[in-house]
Parts: sequence; C-alpha cells; structure tokens
Amino acid sequence: MDFRLAVMQDLAQLKDMYKQIVKNMDANGIQIWDDIYPCDFFEEDIKNNRLYILLNNSEIISAFALCDKNAGEKAVEWNDYHAKAMYIDRLGVNVRYSQQGKGSLMIDKAKRIAKTLGAEYLRLFVVDINEPAIQLYTKNDFVKVDGVYEETFDDGFELHEYGYEIRL
Repeated sequence: MDFRLAVMQDLAQLKDMYKQIVKNMDANGIQIWDDIYPCDFFEEDIKNNRLYILLNNSEIISAFALCDKNAGEKAVEWNDYHAKAMYIDRLGVNVRYSQQGKGSLMIDKAKRIAKTLGAEYLRLFVVDINEPAIQLYTKNDFVKVDGVYEETFDDGFELHEYGYEIRL
C-alpha cells in the first residue's frame, strides 16, 4: 500500500469514492454528507497540501485532510486550548474496504504527521448521529471534550458536532 499527499489527478477517483461513501451513509440513516460536502473541498485541500490518500495499487482506499484550523475550534472545551493542534477532517474509507482497519491505520498516519508538524494534539469533530465514526475515534483513544459545535445551513439543516482529541 502507498500513502501520500493527493494530487489533482486523484480528484475524479476521490470524488467517486466519496459518492459511494455518501450513498452508503444515507442507506444507513447517517445523512450528513452530500453532493457538496466533502467533495467540493478536495481541490482546495490538494492545492494546500493537506489531503492524504492511501492506495492499494492505483485504487484509493482511504483519505483524510489534516488542517491547522477548524470552524468549530472555539465552540468546545479542549484540554489545552492554547496547545498547537491539527484537525483531521473528511476521513473516509472506500466502502469496499470498510471494517478492515483502514480507518485506524489512517488515524495512526494522521497522528504521526501531526506530531512531525509540531502539534501536541490531534483533534476532530464528529456529528452526533455518526455512531460508526464515534466508535472508530473512541477505539483509537480519542477523548470527547465538553461542548457542542452547532452548524446551521441555509436550508435549515442543523449539525451537532462533538469535539474529540488525543494528546500526541
């Protein structure tokens, strides 16, 4: 398996993979991603060298963005708000590879990269109804912090997101 930063040539395959993830999430009652999010963010992620992919031969099997900011970072009570932190965003695993440990593998990769970049914490937000993601993060020793980040969209759709962190 190959792990690397994504490049523009990966964009079509990434979007196809995430469309399948969205379809699978919708079928399981987790309707939080759509045609816009996360796919519309990948091009900017690639340009800013923050989108990482895991490949099996030439097939993308997982991806995540590693960011130094998050819109909800001030909405919850981090253990040490002033510590340098990185945020894992848009973590997705190809549906053909689900339940094979790829999410945990990607979290380990994100931890190593964040630590290399000088972060003391790896943090993330997860929507309250996304039980599979919550289980993945708690299994990988992330700790839920107090508070909820609430985001309301133009169409009235509301997301309630919990903050999780791990000290690196």
